[in-house]
Amino acid sequence: MKFSYTIILLTVSVCSMAQSQREKKNFDFDWKFFHGDTIEAKNSGFDDSKWQEVQLPHDWSIEQAVSKENAGQGWMDGSMGYLPGGTGWYRKSFTVPVTYKDKKVVIQFDGVYHQSDVYVNGKHLGFHPYGYTTFEYDLTSYLNYGGENTIAVRVDHSDSPSSRWYSGSGIYRHVWLKVTNPVHVATWGTYITTPEITEKEAKVNITTTINNGSKNPVEVLVENQISDMRGKKIAAEKSKLRVGESKQEALKQSLKLKEPLLWSIETPNLYVMETTVKASGKIVDKYKTTFGVREIRFDAKNGFFLNGENIKMKGVNLHPDAGSLGTAVPDQSYLRRLQILKEYGVNAIRCSHNPPTSEFLDMCDSLGFVVIDEAFDKWKSGYYKEYFDEWWQRDMDAMVLRDRNHPSVVLWSIGNETSEQYDKTEEGTKRAVMLRDYVHELEPTRLVTAALQPDKSRQFNKNGFAQSLDVVGYNYQEQWLEDEKEQFPNRIMYISEAYPYYRGKGKEYNAFYPVNPWYDVANNDFVFGQFIWAGVDYLGESSGWPSTGWPTGPFDVCMFEKPSAAFHRSVWNDTPMVKIAVADQSLDIDPGKPHWSWPFLADHWTFPQYEGHVIQIQTTTNCDRVELVLNNESLGIKNTSDYSNNTINWYVPYEKGTIVAKGYKAGQEVISYELKTAGEPVQILLSADRTQIAADGQELSHITIEFVDDQGVVVPNADQVITVEVVGNGRLLGLDNGDLRRDSFTGNSIPTYFGKVLLTVQSKRSKGNINVIVKSDNIPKATLQIATE
Repeated sequence: MKFSYTIILLTVSVCSMAQSQREKKNFDFDWKFFHGDTIEAKNSGFDDSKWQEVQLPHDWSIEQAVSKENAGQGWMDGSMGYLPGGTGWYRKSFTVPVTYKDKKVVIQFDGVYHQSDVYVNGKHLGFHPYGYTTFEYDLTSYLNYGGENTIAVRVDHSDSPSSRWYSGSGIYRHVWLKVTNPVHVATWGTYITTPEITEKEAKVNITTTINNGSKNPVEVLVENQISDMRGKKIAAEKSKLRVGESKQEALKQSLKLKEPLLWSIETPNLYVMETTVKASGKIVDKYKTTFGVREIRFDAKNGFFLNGENIKMKGVNLHPDAGSLGTAVPDQSYLRRLQILKEYGVNAIRCSHNPPTSEFLDMCDSLGFVVIDEAFDKWKSGYYKEYFDEWWQRDMDAMVLRDRNHPSVVLWSIGNETSEQYDKTEEGTKRAVMLRDYVHELEPTRLVTAALQPDKSRQFNKNGFAQSLDVVGYNYQEQWLEDEKEQFPNRIMYISEAYPYYRGKGKEYNAFYPVNPWYDVANNDFVFGQFIWAGVDYLGESSGWPSTGWPTGPFDVCMFEKPSAAFHRSVWNDTPMVKIAVADQSLDIDPGKPHWSWPFLADHWTFPQYEGHVIQIQTTTNCDRVELVLNNESLGIKNTSDYSNNTINWYVPYEKGTIVAKGYKAGQEVISYELKTAGEPVQILLSADRTQIAADGQELSHITIEFVDDQGVVVPNADQVITVEVVGNGRLLGLDNGDLRRDSFTGNSIPTYFGKVLLTVQSKRSKGNINVIVKSDNIPKATLQIATE
């Protein structure tokens, strides 16, 4: 399945208009960084000439040495992947033209982890503690117009505990410089809903918030015009609004959209609303908002409905890092991840346990995912404890107001496994109600959820915590859902975190029962979906040294699909499929935490050590029957229904050659899959997902590096170190092999793992070619050229 990169081009340009009205400038380049603390760095005249030059997004923790001595950094040992935090400073000098003097100039930070202080020309603008929400500061009064200015940011990640997973450290998301006229659309100042939808028309309600930063009252004409994604104008509405001096006012409008194209998982149709603001007959602002027309509904008996269609959410939980990139993840990396998950059969994302980037949600809108947007992990525990009372409302505003126009967002989540669910008093429930009601007031079209930790006593029912939620998420409690439904028949419920393989049973949520939890979703109409923990391996929350992360997802940090991923591929897709895996507990695999792990599996046929020995083979399929053929000799045909988990077990004497699985439906062969024994490695094969990228300093090419034999078969049992050189108009951004047992995430050398490595290359800001050279002992070097334009 192929998706156009215009997704990014369309979404990043939202709100960026002509210079005379509104500018939104990317502010990611030409920063200086120092890992340490010096308060003098806030001052304009400070000498930062010896500081490190960096480009944002930037995560300084991933650049440091992995060490067991860092075990205490984070919520618990291994939370930060044995990487340090500390304190860091960023500085950037920039010139502001004189023409900005009558404008409003704002700097927006999409995410800084965490406890940041921002200064401009030595003046303190503010403090922002939470590492996962967007914030901005007004620079207008502090700038040197026509001259040089300096932004300085202090980031304090020296505390412990921090997040329970790898959070990274630094300015790890985009930064923007926004320039508007004094009269303008407020930040996140449009709110679009579609309360009535028929085949013939949709009612579109619009609330536009206008800021008047001038010293006089002003009457403005606000025109909202809707276009389809081809740019065809299809509806418009004009209204006047009077806004007092230094005031903010909201205008409500409504219009009809004829024969609307609905947003759905299969056809994620989008519209663009352009807001034009005129004062004294002149255009003072233009602002674009992308939205979709869709109807969502949750039902206690039958689950989730999108545009009237009953849909099961086939979901994954995602954390924000990407292996050696840390949390400083370029947009193209997230796009690749989502495209791979979409092809795999995923239709839902739970953003655990914090709001994602706005670009990530733009991609979900364009690709067709439904999303649970989650504000917090904990409330009055963990590092947010000291900030909760003062900051929860502002951080909730930042998520809900920013994300409310995304059609992909279908639920607001206010927390995950909070300690309040165990309260013996009403305090925890009151806190949940406070959060729920505030979200309803901000954005009433979506329901509110939170995820509950497994609790045999189910105190969350006794104290009313679960009852306070519109929708209840259960983590690893699928074995209790029928009891819960019997006791609370009007409760809307789903599996917010699901084990990828084993299931709970009886009173034990960690019973290692080998029936996949997906069947609790498939067999119960009232369970509207599940979210695998986790969809992709991630850094932090390690099971112990030397592992730096969580290694049990269906995809590793390279987004290489694991053999264990075959199960969910088989149940989440109608297209016929069959996969072969060899069960072998001697494989060199990071096991992770026991109940989230799988029996060790390999998707190759190169086991010289087992020649003549009986080995276990698994064929996972959505076909009725599977025939296994070894070196042109049939080993029989078996019925899938005779086995659990869509997986047929075979016991076969190993012999090198070719093994083939043939899938049958209604007596006809509809699919086949084969594995071949590999010989000695003779070639390094380089495969790029993109051989032409923009010369914008942002875009990526992901290059898979493989050792192959003389027949082109990947060699999984001859791993050795590869060294990469990137020259020309690009830079080496990251090297990963999928194994989280690493002592460093930097450098240009890494051993292959099961014969593979992923290289991530980023363009520079000049046109030309990127030349990639890969070397390894006793194998000819390989080269690849990427064009930047």
